[in-house]
Amino acid sequence: MKKLNTLIIFLLFFSLAQAQRWHIGVFTGVAAYNGDLTEGMFPKKVTNGALGLSLNYELTEKIVLRGGFTYAIVGGADRFSDKQDMILRNLAFETKVFELSAVGEYYILNPYDRRLAPYGFAGLAVYKYDPYAYDQSKNKVFLQPLSTEGQGLPGYALNPYKLTQFAIPFGGGVKYSLNENIRVGLELGMRKIFTDYFDDVSTVYPYSGDLAAAKGSTAVAFSYRGDEVTGGNLFFPLKDTQRGSPDSKDTYYFGGLHFTFRINGGPKVKKSGVGCPSNVY
Repeated sequence: MKKLNTLIIFLLFFSLAQAQRWHIGVFTGVAAYNGDLTEGMFPKKVTNGALGLSLNYELTEKIVLRGGFTYAIVGGADRFSDKQDMILRNLAFETKVFELSAVGEYYILNPYDRRLAPYGFAGLAVYKYDPYAYDQSKNKVFLQPLSTEGQGLPGYALNPYKLTQFAIPFGGGVKYSLNENIRVGLELGMRKIFTDYFDDVSTVYPYSGDLAAAKGSTAVAFSYRGDEVTGGNLFFPLKDTQRGSPDSKDTYYFGGLHFTFRINGGPKVKKSGVGCPSNVY
């Protein structure tokens, strides 16, 4: 019985010690994308909010593993461009993004030694998206099924793009320790993605007759929208006329505050010379 009690006490102590390595987190900030329908970082008129949750585990005081879920809406539109040819193209899109990620954080300075600690992170993510746009009556229309550049049509080499894909998240920031258990990080996280159809725009226009025969008039209307604006060409462009720029892939990104709270706390210990409470494992 004595040995059993000793074992129970040891397991309880070990569990409490391990719990001190876990942090739960909340991310709040903004999201945007770069591609054929935006210009610059965090364009004002098409930057939206983002929310996320995370579970963080400290391998060491300077290395943290983070699993996270993030939700955001991103988009872009030619009408906000400074370039006249882009305005006359008149394409637009939005998409909800649902992302699951696993990254490793590395702190350049020990956050238990200093209140302010810069860090970087990188890892792997899987995300789901589904680009859509609105017609002139404000009805939402999803773009991927329309094959706006001839994806999947007979005689066209392009295949329909997948709506669930992998990404490589990377970025960095700086974290401030409010106390022994609560930290807040200001961070920017980029996403390297492996498609140029995040915004449904990449290569050239198909032949409008092929598109109408296979997908109907709605597909034609959303493949070319220059006829909806003053000064735009009323006629659908000739086949293989440039529609987008396939030279570089699209990307999306988040910026904001990441709040973390250490589960079960820990002893308040100060390390010499820094004046910041710390925990000792």
